[in-house]
Parts: sequence; structure tokens; C-alpha cells
Amino acid sequence: MALIVHKYGGTSMGSTERIKNVAKRVAKWYDAGHQVVVVPSAMSGETNRLIGLAKEIMAQPDPRELDMIASTGEQVSVGLLAMALLALGKPAVSYAGWQVGIKTDSSFTKARIQSIDDTRIRGDLDEGKIVIVTGFQGVDDEDNIATLGRGGSDTSAVAIAAALKADECLIYTDVDGVYTTDPRVVEDARRMSKITFEEMLEMASLGSKVLQIRSVEFAGNYRVPTRVLSSLTDPLMPLEEEANSGTLISFEEDTNMEQAVISGIAFTRDEAKITVLGVPDRPGVAYHILGPVAEANIEVDMIIQNQSVQGVTDFTFTVSRGEYQKAMGVLEGVKGEIGASSIVGDAKVSKISVVGVGMRSHVGVASKMFQTLADEGINILMISTSEIKISVLIDEKYMELAVRALHKAFELDKE
Repeated sequence: MALIVHKYGGTSMGSTERIKNVAKRVAKWYDAGHQVVVVPSAMSGETNRLIGLAKEIMAQPDPRELDMIASTGEQVSVGLLAMALLALGKPAVSYAGWQVGIKTDSSFTKARIQSIDDTRIRGDLDEGKIVIVTGFQGVDDEDNIATLGRGGSDTSAVAIAAALKADECLIYTDVDGVYTTDPRVVEDARRMSKITFEEMLEMASLGSKVLQIRSVEFAGNYRVPTRVLSSLTDPLMPLEEEANSGTLISFEEDTNMEQAVISGIAFTRDEAKITVLGVPDRPGVAYHILGPVAEANIEVDMIIQNQSVQGVTDFTFTVSRGEYQKAMGVLEGVKGEIGASSIVGDAKVSKISVVGVGMRSHVGVASKMFQTLADEGINILMISTSEIKISVLIDEKYMELAVRALHKAFELDKE
């Protein structure tokens, strides 16, 4: 008997019929002798509806009150799922996050989990019950409801699995696993049976939407074996087949881990590049440029400072496209103070990254990547690297061509 945490997304909980299917799937695992904890999201579209109602009352909703409203979507889901299980004759009980001691900080709408008291959940499991807990939420030290931000139910599920020392956390989604790249861009994209936490963390941070990045961080930090699999399959499919489906996110040192040089290709379309030209090359120049950007709560990604020529240099960095105009405005406001000759930008660029732990033990990845792009006539605007990742910035119009060419060059279509 194992202790398994199931997480179901909004699509899986999108209607009463789908909730009944979730109940059948959970009941199958329970009947096989496993202890089961379920963390469902709100029904598809419900959180957006609730936030929309709040904005009809207040253009910029108070964060505390917004969390009070947004948290109700998951409470409806857990109640409905508990009823669906009870209707199948299975002992089930539902709880809101605050009822099982999920403690967060007070950063409303983007809170972080600080601790989980597993006493109540373990007591119910020991009594043979299926426990259903709201994702996406907890309470702060003042007992205010706080939500974890978009995708927070993934984080809730992994955190609960960590607190319970669960054997595995199953993340059920509307896709059947993690692919070498987006199948909508590359027809030959292949579902991976396994991927390391490090690779999944890079993929999530670089634009892969399969898992929320904070949930991957949590899983890696607490070493929670996590599997991504589809909730759209037959809920009564054989348990052994389901338990080995999808993509297992595991640890690099696992002896059976696939050690491909490159595991996947991630990309983001919504990048923007800003260059501050002709700034004096002196200590602190980077701070004086990026300090005001940070104070405006704008996240910076890739950064390059050019070689100094006659005491001046150029400084280039990227931001998300949605923050481009705001960042340009901030820099124009401090242009005189930093001594820049001009500030230029390009909001039509994309970032492509090749990711793989195999880079640690193989050479030539960068040269192969750059040669492949050169053969397609694609110019590289910026480059950044980490131990298991190489990212390049290119013109947006070449993004899909670049992804397809790199996917083929690194033979990701092959097992």
C-alpha cells in the first residue's frame, strides 16, 4: 500500500460529468489499497469569473478581499468531488486549506506556503478515508485566507505530498506528459518517460506550461517523485498501465535515468530587448540601469554588457513583452542620470533554449546549436548559459523554424 497524492486541474474538474470521472479514477486507486489525498483546482474558468466579478466592483481589487473571493472556487470543487465519491460508496471528506493547517505568508494573491500540519489528514487516512483538500490557498498568521497565485494548486499538491512523505504525487492535466518541445510547433515532438527535476525546472522557467515553476522547485527541494499524466484517459483503465504512464520527474542520480545530451527545447514568444547605448563604463553602471527597473517591479532575464570602448559601453537586457513599454519609460526617466546617449529596443524577439543534464558530460552542444541556426540563416542577438541550458535570443519571425531545426539536429524525435 502506498500513499499517493492526486492533483486535478481545472479542465479535469470542468463539469459535473468530469468530476464524476475524477471520482471513478480516485476510487480505482483507493480500491487497490492505496491511501489517497486529492488536491483539485477550481472548475475551469471559475477563478477568472470570480476575479471578473471583483473587478466589476473595484477596478483594482483589494488583495485580501480578492483572495477571500478567489478561494471559493476550490471549495466548490472539493465539495463536489467528495459528494461524487460518496455517491460511489467511498468514504471521502473535504477540507479547505485552513482546516488542515496550510500556513502561508501574507503576500495576498501570491502567497508562499510556510508549513503544513499533517495531523488531521493522517488521522482521516488512518481511518480509511479519501481526503480532499483545496489547492491554491492557505491562511497567514492572522488567519486571513491567502492564495498562491496562478497554478498554485500544483504547488499545494506537491507541498502536501512533501508534508505527508507521499510515495508519489500525480499531476493530472489535459496533456499526457512532458514533451521534448511543444507538439503544436514540432509534429515529431516526443513524450519523455522521464526527466530530471533540474531539466523540468529549466523547462518550466523557460516557457513550458505543463507545470507551475514553484511546484517543480518544491518537488526538487523535498525530493517528491512527481508524475505528469493525462486525466482525459479512461478513468477505469488498468491501474498498472496508468501508474507507468505520463512523464516521471525524478532525480539525476537515478541509475535508470535517460542520459540524452539534450532532453528538450523550450521557448518564449513574448520577449523584448532593450539596449542602453553609450553609458560611462564605471563601477555601478549596471546597478544604476537595472536598479530603477527593479524598483518598478519589472523582471529582467538575459543581460549583456559590451566591451568598453574609449570609456563607454552598451548594456542590453531582456524583459517580458508586456513590461516593455513600462521599462522603456523608466529608463527614459533616468537617461540623463546614467549618462546614456540613447535607449533603443525591440519588442519582436523570442528566446529559445536547449536543456539537458547531459551537457555536463558532453562537449559541442553550443557549437551544434549555433551551426544549426547559421545553416537556417538565423542571426543570434543574445546568448546566455547555465550548467544544463543554452539560451539564445532571435528575431520572433524565425522562432518556429529555429525550434524545428534544433529539434531535428539534436535528434529529439528519436527514442
